Amino acid sequence: MSIQNIAVFCASAEGARPIYREQAEAFGRALAARNIGLIYGGAKVGLMGAVAEATINAGGRVVGVIPEVLVDLEVAHDGLSELHIVDTMHTRKAMMGDRADAFVILPGGFGTMEELFEVLAWQTLKLHAKPILLLNTDGFYNPLLAFLDHCVTERVLKPHNRAILLVADTVEDALTQLGL
Repeated sequence: MSIQNIAVFCASAEGARPIYREQAEAFGRALAARNIGLIYGGAKVGLMGAVAEATINAGGRVVGVIPEVLVDLEVAHDGLSELHIVDTMHTRKAMMGDRADAFVILPGGFGTMEELFEVLAWQTLKLHAKPILLLNTDGFYNPLLAFLDHCVTERVLKPHNRAILLVADTVEDALTQLGL
């Protein structure tokens, strides 16, 4: 499968360490350099804004999808190639999922986790077969990965389903794993 567009899930906050923003920006620049479109949550703040701005500034295509309720809260980005304002979070994820050829997850909180687990669940149900990759910036996701391994040990998560989730520590490793 050829990857033309990647959906990125990440925080609308900056995070505690500058490395989170640096890696978000590096990922955005890498997408633009490879002519891969970015599909993301549509905000101009936090890590979402960082990945979008870096992609735009490097000449890339950026599509934002944001629910009406978050337009003011997350400060919708008005400089995108496309901005879709939708009715619900469910519609947002469905549109992002339909338009994406792969999913990359940067550091984030509840919303990011919910998006990650939804696309993982979709894949286990065979609703898609698109790559899902955690960019484990500076070990951010190590506790989550340990928990998923615990779920396998406790036999509530099948090993082949655990293996769906790709993990990369660097932008370069993420691109390699995605075949870019």
